[in-house]
Amino acid sequence: MGSPSDKPSRLMGLHHNAPCTRKHQIGALALVAATFLLTRLFDYPSSSCNPYSLSTVVDGGPTSWPERGYGSHLSLKIYVYDELEIDGLRPLMYGRHVKVSPDACVKGQWGTQVKIHRMLLKSRFRTTKKGEADLFFVPSYVKCVRTMGGLSDKEINQTYVKVLSQMPHFRLSGGRNHIFVFPSGAGATLFRSWATYLNRSIILTPEGDRTDKRETTSFNTWKDIIIPGNVDDGMTTHGDRLVQPLPLTKRKYLANFLGRAQGKIGRLQLVELAKKYPDKLESPELKFSGPEKLGRTEYFEHLRNAKFCLAPRGESSWTLRFYESFFVECVPVIISDYAELPFQNVIDYTQLSIKWPWNRIGPELLEYLESVPEKDIERMIARGRQVRCLWVYAPESEPCSAFNGIMWELQRKVRQFHQSAETFWLHNGSIVNRNLVEFSHWKPPMPLP
Repeated sequence: MGSPSDKPSRLMGLHHNAPCTRKHQIGALALVAATFLLTRLFDYPSSSCNPYSLSTVVDGGPTSWPERGYGSHLSLKIYVYDELEIDGLRPLMYGRHVKVSPDACVKGQWGTQVKIHRMLLKSRFRTTKKGEADLFFVPSYVKCVRTMGGLSDKEINQTYVKVLSQMPHFRLSGGRNHIFVFPSGAGATLFRSWATYLNRSIILTPEGDRTDKRETTSFNTWKDIIIPGNVDDGMTTHGDRLVQPLPLTKRKYLANFLGRAQGKIGRLQLVELAKKYPDKLESPELKFSGPEKLGRTEYFEHLRNAKFCLAPRGESSWTLRFYESFFVECVPVIISDYAELPFQNVIDYTQLSIKWPWNRIGPELLEYLESVPEKDIERMIARGRQVRCLWVYAPESEPCSAFNGIMWELQRKVRQFHQSAETFWLHNGSIVNRNLVEFSHWKPPMPLP
């Protein structure tokens, strides 16, 4: 009889000599697979349990944010400045006499400035603790306020500087973790001194490159985010829309352009082209007011009556018509060389739209559109139907919405640490300014660059 120390070696020998059957092999593979799946489950929340996970279902078709650069699920903390917290925010939201109504500002193509703010206030991503925030949101309805005469350009500039000088966290990061919404073609240039103060901040805008009209552009592809324009709520609801799409066989026109010419060469060319080919192209000269002005329903009834909806540039490179076309199910034709589009990391726009050169507006365009096979038109419309929910500013409880798309894009901007030229730190991790004053003791007004 061997000693106790021999027992493990004998057991190992017995185990080693046991025959390895097919059953054992299958069991071992099952154990490896189960271990892998359990590890993934604990590492990353399941998409079926987490409505904010990477994969979502889009109007019957799947889409997902690529995991690289975004993470596998949404995990954000955003601090929203309160209008009473910072002196000057209320004028940027309601005008100098606080008379501009947010309900008026939420309508029309610039309504994103109000909608995004309201959604963040109710969002699960909102934090009331600045110390734990990944990002900071600065509310402002300044495009609407300016349009309604609530503030002059000079007042807008002065008020923004005043607001920023009261934000220690803006100074701490140099503005890198602060979010601003500029919802019009003017972009951040509504704030004349943007290049001095916001050149590091995250700007949400439907507008992209403006170097076609200015020497510099306020849009930066590295830090800023293109957002969808604000389509009329009556067309984006899940229930009864203002109008329903028509079957292709019942559409009167090959193409249409329903917009104001505004003296822009390309738009004027389309108006003249429609006069030469009235059976193919509808392009009436829309009026701002008066009996000939199209109402909401009339506008979309006209828009749905063509196979292709032309979206030429206007005062700037973006146009709301691009987004509207998806809800009447016509193929958008972008005629804007500098146009930037949202969520390009998850959407292949070549599969659901056409981009045509600005300098080739003429009969050649109509000839090309006539040559597109009906099956290809149907295919592009079907693919557009799959992604159009990303243009809808719906609550974040919706699995697919513009708001959730923006959250994914913001997540990619989060950094573990933001520093500015005025941020210094010591061996114990304390943050100080150049006068060696600890961050907790920084007092407004803050010196700005």
